[in-house]
Amino acid sequence: MIKSFQLEAGRLLPVASLNADVMLFMAPDVGERMQLQSHFGIDEHALASALDPDEVSRIEFRPNNLFMVWKSPESYSGNNGFSFGVSSFGLVLCERRLLVISKDDNQLNELGAHRPLPKPIDVLLDLLTNSVHHYLGHLKVIKMVGRELQQRLNSSLENQHFIQMFNLSESLIYYINAIHGNGTVLARLRNHAHKHAFDAHTLDIIDDLIIENEQCYKQAEIYSTVFAGLMDARGNLVNNNMNSLLRKLTVINVVFLPLNLIAGIGGMSEYSMMTATIPWWVSYPAFCLAMVGIGGVMVRMLKRMAQRVA
Repeated sequence: MIKSFQLEAGRLLPVASLNADVMLFMAPDVGERMQLQSHFGIDEHALASALDPDEVSRIEFRPNNLFMVWKSPESYSGNNGFSFGVSSFGLVLCERRLLVISKDDNQLNELGAHRPLPKPIDVLLDLLTNSVHHYLGHLKVIKMVGRELQQRLNSSLENQHFIQMFNLSESLIYYINAIHGNGTVLARLRNHAHKHAFDAHTLDIIDDLIIENEQCYKQAEIYSTVFAGLMDARGNLVNNNMNSLLRKLTVINVVFLPLNLIAGIGGMSEYSMMTATIPWWVSYPAFCLAMVGIGGVMVRMLKRMAQRVA
């Protein structure tokens, strides 16, 4: 699907033309791919890279255009188990035109909210700015979700909460990789700015974008380190709780093992035979008291052993 936009008074206005200032190729089919190759000189490898979610961010300076693959965060949905994804989209900047190759039209949302868009290069920079702000917004959500999961884990050590925490930690790794790649693209774009005769205003926007992307990268890196530490701490806590529970069960088993043996012997007819000369209301209470005494002695011995080990 192709959407065309014309730049008028610093705004994007939709038009029905194939020769517009900004053109969005949304999940292009075979015919639209051929059009990109024949009319705009975009090869098949570049098209595949722009729509590949695993493609690394990169920028290529060609004689007639600038081709860029940019990594952006996907829209978050609470139904995916607290997992945040990253996708790719392509940007082709010609002298008087900007082509956007994406799987959807989310990239063009909220364009022009930060500054006027007089030229295609301003649209490109606004797209990159929105993407960085999108990352920052997702990082805030990840922080809030992480706090909620910590509260749940404090009251219930269920596997579901650990899986959700793992999904968040994995998402942060993908975010760090994507943001770092985007930073490399911005650095190369700044280094080649003089070759493309960017004006001072455009250079200032690129410099601000580099700073914001670096801050976003540092924030994602800090969150990733915190989540990794929390995962290790929670794992150690679960192991300690399990060891404590097994120790208590072992103590109970050791205490009652001889008592079960004695009770089994006492339940046989031989005990009645051995205590035939003693009234039953004396022999059996004495037998129970002996079992309680033996159990108490076993508990004291186990406590002393535990203190020596500690």
